[in-house]
Amino acid sequence: MNTDHPASQILCRDDCVIVLIDLQEKLLPVIHGHETVIENAARLARFAQITHIPVIATEQEKLGTTVSAITTALPTVQPISKLTFSCFSCQAFADALSALNRSTVILAGVEAHICVLQTAIQALPDHTVHIIADAASSRVPENKHISLQRAREAGAVITTTEIFMYEILQRAGTDEFRAVLPLVK
Repeated sequence: MNTDHPASQILCRDDCVIVLIDLQEKLLPVIHGHETVIENAARLARFAQITHIPVIATEQEKLGTTVSAITTALPTVQPISKLTFSCFSCQAFADALSALNRSTVILAGVEAHICVLQTAIQALPDHTVHIIADAASSRVPENKHISLQRAREAGAVITTTEIFMYEILQRAGTDEFRAVLPLVK
């Protein structure tokens, strides 16, 4: 087993940042399984509040505002507006991420085969990347499938909302665990 690959390492919350990409009102209705994407992204947002993991949100220009399920869960997070597909090609995003000094990027959002994939690929030389598969999608399911496959081949870890949450928690019986339980029931 390759113990140098990120998939063989347990996540450290102090090194993680969650990036919610383009979860916007005008875009989400055409996304395959958008209800599940919104539900899981909102769960990630609420989880981040409980566990004090920073969140960066982005909005692609001209696609409306971030959906209320996210803005309600993250009232102090101001989405970063971008024209680029990769978040890393947007200077405001790059600056915000750099200021956090976190090397593990947890990605969720839309579209999986455009902004999520390009962000993952651009992040990989300098960051560990985890893509939350059940909080990411595309208009066409095949595009999501192929993009997750390509991201995995490039070195990203493909995971789910609950795998991520339990990996960060690492133990039951704590106040934090009890606070998170409603998110997984």
